[in-house]
Amino acid sequence: MSKIKVLIVDDSAVVRQVAREVLAADPGIEVIGVAADPLIALVLMKQCWPDVIVLDIEMPRMDGLTFLRKIMAEHPTPVVICSTLTDKGAETTLEALAAGAVNIITKPKLGLKQFLQDSSNDIVAAVRAAAHANVRRLAGLAAATAAAVAKPPSPKLSADAVLASAPFHRAMTRTTDAVVAIGTSTGGTQALEAVLTKLPAVCAGIVIVQHMPEKFTALFAQRLNSICAIEVREARNGDRVLPGLALIAPGGRHMMLRRSGAQYQVEVTDGPLVNRHKPSVDVLFRSVAQAAGCNALGIIMTGMGDDGARGMREMHEAGATTVAEDESSCVVFGMPKEAIKLGGVDKVVPLNHIPHEIIGYAPIPTLR
Repeated sequence: MSKIKVLIVDDSAVVRQVAREVLAADPGIEVIGVAADPLIALVLMKQCWPDVIVLDIEMPRMDGLTFLRKIMAEHPTPVVICSTLTDKGAETTLEALAAGAVNIITKPKLGLKQFLQDSSNDIVAAVRAAAHANVRRLAGLAAATAAAVAKPPSPKLSADAVLASAPFHRAMTRTTDAVVAIGTSTGGTQALEAVLTKLPAVCAGIVIVQHMPEKFTALFAQRLNSICAIEVREARNGDRVLPGLALIAPGGRHMMLRRSGAQYQVEVTDGPLVNRHKPSVDVLFRSVAQAAGCNALGIIMTGMGDDGARGMREMHEAGATTVAEDESSCVVFGMPKEAIKLGGVDKVVPLNHIPHEIIGYAPIPTLR
């Protein structure tokens, strides 16, 4: 099996040196070059095109975001963003994910060398995940996202305003008793945008785990909120799950669904990594199985690894309806594949069908 060819593009000599050492230590990876800026990188890429690019954002002569957009438009290639963990860096990195980047490696401003050495497993895992990505699918999602954002969003109404004006028979439907739980990872930022932007202002309450570092989830939620008809925000402990509202688990915290009387709410808490992730899809899905059972719709989408597979099986066994994104539309067909393999999936559909599954969902108790 051929090695994964990696090009590192970063203006920091420390990052170039340490990242090269970390990646070259993996027998399945070959670092074919390092570059201090994108213009140097373009020269190297003419000689040997990489399988994966590890890319900084803030660089001289050409910034990483411009370089990424150029690559995705001309020769789509998996890109892992190496970003500083700051509010400003998080905002720019989210733009990079929307433009087609596969994954994020966060780096501090201080203690950089030690951090990169301590995070060697995560760096290798990010590169390996990127190498398996359906990059043409990513490029297509990025183009669709750009087109959607260019259009003015539909007027946004709060769930209260819509429900208050609804006919009496609509008010008697089981609005807060239905919960949609979504889990995703690599490629998930684009996939979530593709799904949530297609939903009407009133639909079942949604709880989401997207594997993402701290500082990124709040900005990601804000971005989605600005382009969706539903309300989207980062979850806070005790938030109610309401129609027309999507709650995204904060990076670095687990999120669980809890039942309080006739209402659902989320518990946001610390805890150990589960399946090497925090937040973990398995943690959310298991809590949904316990708290909502047959009143829930579970959806597992693109992502590397198997986080969420066991939790989805538990939801299935509790009577929930379960859906997996199909291989053709996944950026990485890892998490859905594992959930299907465990027998926890009722239906496998392409990404563009998932909004219809959410819109048409009505909890019907079933015996299994």
